[in-house]
Amino acid sequence: MKTNNVMLHTITRIVTFIILLFSIYLFFAGHNNPGGGFIGGLMTASALLLMYLTFDMTTIKKALPFNFTHIIASGLLIAILTGVTSMLLGYPFLHQFDDYFNLPLFGEVHLATALPFDLGIYLVVVGIALLIILTIGEDDK
Repeated sequence: MKTNNVMLHTITRIVTFIILLFSIYLFFAGHNNPGGGFIGGLMTASALLLMYLTFDMTTIKKALPFNFTHIIASGLLIAILTGVTSMLLGYPFLHQFDDYFNLPLFGEVHLATALPFDLGIYLVVVGIALLIILTIGEDDK
């Protein structure tokens, strides 16, 4: 018997979109408010995991052809380079620089060097969470 999961697929697409938007908000709010790379990465991993649970594994692997090991490595590299850059400028490891900039459409925006570090953490968390969960999920075969 063929199952009809149109409602489940539609709701999953909408909920995944909402979760991804909220994870982006948490990522950018992290250096001034609660949130950041770790929480944003967990939210993104949960959204992608929801898609893996709803759709079959081969469909999602075609839609998201990412090697999570490479994502983890690039995240670690970004986080380490953020810390080392401040050392090269004569400051302690992970010293934070920040300033206010006027950007078109956004107005005055507070930018800090914590943002690239959070990006590295975000990528590491997404990569590790999905790699662990998918490895456990594929182990049953």
